[in-house]
Amino acid sequence: MHYMKSLVPQRVKNVYHFAQAVLANVWYGFPSRKLRIIGVTGTDGKTTTVQLIARIFEEAGQKVALASTINFKIGDKEWVNTSKYTTLGSFATQKFLKQAAQEKCDVVIVETGSHALDQYRVWGIAYAVAVITNVTREHLDYHKTMERYRRAKKRLFGQAKVAVVNLDMENPEEFLEGNYEKRITYSMQDPSAAVLAHDIALRLEGSTFQIEQQAFELALPGMFNVENALAAIGVGVASDISLDIMAKALKKVTGVPGRMEKVSNARGLEILIDYAVTPNALEKLYSLVSTMRPRKTSQIIAVLGACGERDRGKRPIMGEIVSSYADIVILTNEDPYHESPQRIISEIARGVTGKKRGKNYFYILNRKKAIAKALKLAQESDIIVITGKGAEETMAIGEERIPWNDKRVVEELLNA
Repeated sequence: MHYMKSLVPQRVKNVYHFAQAVLANVWYGFPSRKLRIIGVTGTDGKTTTVQLIARIFEEAGQKVALASTINFKIGDKEWVNTSKYTTLGSFATQKFLKQAAQEKCDVVIVETGSHALDQYRVWGIAYAVAVITNVTREHLDYHKTMERYRRAKKRLFGQAKVAVVNLDMENPEEFLEGNYEKRITYSMQDPSAAVLAHDIALRLEGSTFQIEQQAFELALPGMFNVENALAAIGVGVASDISLDIMAKALKKVTGVPGRMEKVSNARGLEILIDYAVTPNALEKLYSLVSTMRPRKTSQIIAVLGACGERDRGKRPIMGEIVSSYADIVILTNEDPYHESPQRIISEIARGVTGKKRGKNYFYILNRKKAIAKALKLAQESDIIVITGKGAEETMAIGEERIPWNDKRVVEELLNA
């Protein structure tokens, strides 16, 4: 069945997806027309940006719904996204929007992936605001070229009235061309940006920065989270929310599940769980982690894999980046789908440099055993970084979805 599916060209599949999307909109009565919808796209930072935007609107007294890679929310009701999709299929998406409309939500924030845009899953959604965080290498197994990947992202901006664009990304002009009522740009360095962060101070537990005369405090570490916050602030500015209200909202965000998430333990270890699945995200994550060593002797222990049936070209690049920062590298299984886990690992391994197998470099296919090995090797003040799954609740092996959560596995092993 899987093999048969893979023989059908995507163009042909998309005709079916388009018909489904039209049907879903008609079936649920085009619910997006009754809502103010904000779409967030980009390679990295989408999920965090969605959560930050939601907090800003809640602080401004609005009723919010959101759909993201990790969770769904309508007003006070929140539940986990167990689907492994950033954006659900068209029927599930339209059903969610109809519920948000019935619950009289003022605003809905939808994390919108490039696959969903290419496959018409979000066709018919009247996006009021489109946000782009960045575009770096990802999903080339599907889109084939960066140009086509960018073009898929750009579809989000097709019908939006407001564009919120990161001036620090590559070629932002492409996303600013369009018939918009408002263009809101944000940056950490370009003085022409509408939302410009200055006096940025990074600390291990977060950061502070200023926009105009307003001070902001963020409990999420790293420059990339300042960037995510600026995207959210850009949406707030487009919606006439004051900087003061936004500063209050962002100060209250203490963390996002599976994004630089710490696992508390009695062993004096820093254990971090992060979703990073792209070379860009790994580079940003590990360059931040390398500044976090509590002592000069603290080691960084990396546990990583790569997703099966996805862009194979990025695997050695991921291996190279992680091995350049980490003292110990443990390669393991992630979500192989129908691909050989052994092949995935050996392709990441091609990029690993400066490590000796069996000494500071290991292949452990079983993810639980790989995490156990990291915990066994770790000494007080060491940092263990587990990437690739974040807050996901399942592991995809063939057609099966096995219950799995990195944080819970770490906690089980620590308790044992």
